[in-house]
Amino acid sequence: MLYLFRSMMVVFLLFACSAKPAAAMPSFTVEILPWDQVKDIIPKQSYFTIIDVETGLSFEVQRRAGSKHADVQPVTEKDTKIMKSIYGGKWSWDRRAILVLVHDQLISASMNGMPHGAGALQNNFPGHFCVHFYGSTTHKTPTPDLAHKIMILKAGGKLEEFLYKLDPYELISVMEIAVNQQDEKLISQVMFGSGGSVLKRVKHIDVTERSILPVEDLPALVGMKLKLRVKWIRSNQSVEENDVQFIIRKDTIEDQWKIDSHAFLEEME
Repeated sequence: MLYLFRSMMVVFLLFACSAKPAAAMPSFTVEILPWDQVKDIIPKQSYFTIIDVETGLSFEVQRRAGSKHADVQPVTEKDTKIMKSIYGGKWSWDRRAILVLVHDQLISASMNGMPHGAGALQNNFPGHFCVHFYGSTTHKTPTPDLAHKIMILKAGGKLEEFLYKLDPYELISVMEIAVNQQDEKLISQVMFGSGGSVLKRVKHIDVTERSILPVEDLPALVGMKLKLRVKWIRSNQSVEENDVQFIIRKDTIEDQWKIDSHAFLEEME
């Protein structure tokens, strides 16, 4: 479905540009480009279009600041309204997969939806928000934020390949992101069974203590059990912390690791 949406978007963009001379026609191939390269494509004070991958909605922004990633602002009040509608009418730190349209390029990226810090434009947006590209980092961490990385790969059509290569520990980290963002699509990609049932019962989860056993020493080829210390918030807002046993398995040795959702929910009882 996502591939179909991205293909339709490219067709739409090509149609919208059909009045241009052939030599000026952009290819609109989605690119996953490193931040070191993108920061020169969208220098400070430049304008570009953000397209939300899930909804197809788009709005205009200006890059105002940021050295480790792009700090941007919606250009007008109308752009702010569109952005807020993408987030269901409520500002959020959740990451979303986006495409950045600048000149004749479509670049995969990720944004959060929370106004913070300073803002300079008359747009009814109280601050700025962050747009991340491949390899960019937050202001406080030296390595890329995993949730942003996942959304960048999703926008670029490379998420399934990334998930296939995850080891069991990395898989659990992605599951945390899926639960904490209540992302039905992502949870279905990392869990066997009803990931939706997990989201209904668990609203937030943090693995507070992880195993120190090296991944190469994990004992099984197609199935294993990992016991980790987990803190979670239920749908009724009650908070609990306990040791939780994750059952992680593959259908065959060639398949991707996934978490057994039924066993996980039993541990949450």
